Amino acid sequence: MSGADDTLSPPDAPDAAASTPRARTTQGPLRDFSRTTAWIFDLDNTLYPAGCNLFAEVDRRMGAYIAKYLGVPFAQARHLQKSYYRQFGTTLSGLMQVHKLDPQPFLDYVHDIDLSAVPKAPKLAAAISALPRRKLIYTNGSRRHAERVADKLGVLHLFEDICDIAACGYVPKPEVDAFTRMVQRHDVAPRQAAMFEDMPHNLEAPHALGMTTVLVHSDYPDHPVQLQMRNWKELPAHIHHATDDLTDFLDTVCRQAREAAPAVSG
Repeated sequence: MSGADDTLSPPDAPDAAASTPRARTTQGPLRDFSRTTAWIFDLDNTLYPAGCNLFAEVDRRMGAYIAKYLGVPFAQARHLQKSYYRQFGTTLSGLMQVHKLDPQPFLDYVHDIDLSAVPKAPKLAAAISALPRRKLIYTNGSRRHAERVADKLGVLHLFEDICDIAACGYVPKPEVDAFTRMVQRHDVAPRQAAMFEDMPHNLEAPHALGMTTVLVHSDYPDHPVQLQMRNWKELPAHIHHATDDLTDFLDTVCRQAREAAPAVSG
């Protein structure tokens, strides 16, 4: 997990929603969901819209924690925060590997944020509820953070479980080992699972494992890949679907499943 980095967003950048592809333009059928028995959702900027801007406060609190922990100026702490994020996948992973940080106090502190910007999402709740079989949240954040956010959205009760960074031994996405730990912990058959994520590189490992992959577009510029996506002409091969609207996408999936089901006579 990382916070925002304003220096990554050029002032005259084109609107991402207008230029990011929403469907595969290469030839061949898209992966459908007819075999999906496990629906796995990232949390931040996936289940809730990036416009909630929760990372602004998380970002600030990470910098403050690092500055105090290492005894360095805030500007230096911010530099380390971003460097570790890009080098190790998460800021936390870098702090653990380089500075032997105890992860739990860090997670507790950075996720102690105001959630008033997160709206209730009854339409999203209805769409998730309509999905058949199992639903899981898989996040690089903490379980408590996921519980608070999902409860604020009104969807927490719909999920079988939450797999957080601690449950994966603090191995973060996008590491293949992280996804392997997740599927083993929750007895998920990858070829019968769908993974929803806002970060495209976090879909590479689930694709390799055999999952159906869905990119939930986010215009939150906390990683260089968010800017690179604006220049895409087609989706990368490891992404089967992309959407701007998770609720609408799930509604469409359920509707198509109902239409494809054989009629019952009687």
